[in-house]
Amino acid sequence: MVTEQDNGSHTVGGAIEIKNVGRVFGEASDNQVIALKDINLHIKPGEFIALIGPSGCGKSTLLRLIVGLDVPSEGELFLNGEKITGPHYERGLVFQDPTLFPWLNVYDNVASGLVARKIYREKKQDVAEYIKLVGLSGFEKSYPHHLSGGMAQRAALARALVNHPRVLLMDEPLGALDAFTRMQMQDEILRIWQERKTTVVLVTHDVDEAIYMSDRIVIMTPRPGKIQEIIDVPIGKPRARNHPDFFRLRSKILETLHFAGEETLSYYL
Repeated sequence: MVTEQDNGSHTVGGAIEIKNVGRVFGEASDNQVIALKDINLHIKPGEFIALIGPSGCGKSTLLRLIVGLDVPSEGELFLNGEKITGPHYERGLVFQDPTLFPWLNVYDNVASGLVARKIYREKKQDVAEYIKLVGLSGFEKSYPHHLSGGMAQRAALARALVNHPRVLLMDEPLGALDAFTRMQMQDEILRIWQERKTTVVLVTHDVDEAIYMSDRIVIMTPRPGKIQEIIDVPIGKPRARNHPDFFRLRSKILETLHFAGEETLSYYL
């Protein structure tokens, strides 16, 4: 159970409630795209959730609704009982592209959210703390074009975490990295999550990544995106990628994804 923090450096994860959510794009009835339909999901404080499903099933759309960058066509979303009506620093977002400000060095990129909220002066000690947390100590003065892909993603992660969000939402954050760096970053994210107890929602196409990192895996159907199945991951952490239970769960998920056809299934292999 997640408890209140002992000091300002630890964050309490938030509870997310998604009730009867749908999202339709387009106004004319003959030109509408139903991206999401009848989404109901409860995410517990401090839980790590992975969203998987075929391209176009609405995973990123759902993430944008939780962040508050978009609004549902029907239904409601709540964080700790309060309706989500727009973006808020309590919901941090990390994209596949690190989207760092190219004119700012690592330190100033990480500090940018605190500066925008006009609380940098009293919170500036957090900048160094989170730079250290993501393993970038010594690179504070480096600019984005001097960083590797993995280092840039670490900086983006620190920038999101420095605001002490109750929920961290990640949209394919490791998709552009090579396999070795990706596994390293998976372990780093898990380490930070276990230390900070932030609620995490991860969008990924990688079944192995979902199993390795999450507490529960939400499988979504092709458009219109619905929740096909929610699968618990009953494997303790740290997880061995070559454990028989890992392979059994992988097979089960791939069988569930088979509803979308051979072409979609092959995308995950």
